[in-house]
Amino acid sequence: MFTINRVFGEQRIGLQDIVDSDLPFASVVIPMHNEEKVAAAILDLLMQSDYPESKLEIIPIDDYSTDSTKDILASYEAKFPRIKPLFRDAASRRGKAAALNDSLRIANGEIVIIFDADYLPPRGIIRTLAMNILDPDVGAAMGRVVPYNASVNLLTRLLEAERTGGYQVDQQARHNLQLVPQYGGTAACFKKDIVLELGGFNENILAEDTELTMKIFLHGMNVAYVNRAECYEEVPETWAARGMQIRRWSRGHNHVLFYYLIPFIRSKKLSLKKKIDGIFLLFIYTTPTFFILGLIDSIILFFLGEMNILNRFVVLFFVLTYNNLGTFAPYYELGEGALLDGATRRINLLPVFVYSFSVNMTYSILGLFDSCVDVLSKRITTWRKTERFASGGSEN
Repeated sequence: MFTINRVFGEQRIGLQDIVDSDLPFASVVIPMHNEEKVAAAILDLLMQSDYPESKLEIIPIDDYSTDSTKDILASYEAKFPRIKPLFRDAASRRGKAAALNDSLRIANGEIVIIFDADYLPPRGIIRTLAMNILDPDVGAAMGRVVPYNASVNLLTRLLEAERTGGYQVDQQARHNLQLVPQYGGTAACFKKDIVLELGGFNENILAEDTELTMKIFLHGMNVAYVNRAECYEEVPETWAARGMQIRRWSRGHNHVLFYYLIPFIRSKKLSLKKKIDGIFLLFIYTTPTFFILGLIDSIILFFLGEMNILNRFVVLFFVLTYNNLGTFAPYYELGEGALLDGATRRINLLPVFVYSFSVNMTYSILGLFDSCVDVLSKRITTWRKTERFASGGSEN
């Protein structure tokens, strides 16, 4: 459905013609923990932003780094008055959600724009995001993420194609259909007063972005996806780093599923189509587990002789339907994303995604297990950031 909408449907666009005097004061927040490899690059680019200087402050957060991150931030603070670092000490709770909560207490902006430390924001992205959050029905806005190190190896090329399908097709189609585009937690912004009204971020949930998505929609507001607000990121360059990233995403996302599924179903502020899409979104990281359990169940029933001939035809029908509309759906999005980007050579990578999806499924299942243990044991979660490589690579 998303692929068809992206090709043939009407495309929603954001606000464009806003004069400087209408722009809100913006606080750019950059959570950092041991980011000496990338800290200077993002700060240099933010200082080149075309956003009015009088309406912009930059708050890099040093989350008790043990490398030279703190020294780098201090040197930039001395040179640029707009850069106002927040230094967190050993007594502070680790993690992105906790760091963001601390930053909200000192941020002066009407809107807060978040970048992860490894991102390379273009000059105009702050302005573009700010314009699209002025809509009174919008609580947060999300830009498109593009890998800048795609040429490093096979994995980074696969992740480039995966990002394209996820943003260029999935997110844009959700925005077009007025469903539930996801606030992604970086290259994104939100209205500070709304987030404070909603209680800030739950520091025991690793997926603070998915949690904020749910909170905003439950509040009766929307998340806007802005496809033209492109920002460049470093994607993992090893399968081990990618696996840990997926495991953390799955763990945090399923935290949100456990906390917000029932409120989302019961909400009277959501349309039926938003509820359906939101429920599918919440269950996305449980799909591999259900798939494996269903496969095991089918094998057991087959050998026990519990499947009669009629059931076999029914099973075959549902398997074929699921394969065409479910299993192959990511391939449709990947292919269409490549076409929309004019990068048709990426389509040659589609067969390799069988391995990539297998890795994603494995670590998604592990993440679901982690989240179940978290909830049942009520243990305190610990944030583990994705490994940085800072190897560059040309964008393809």
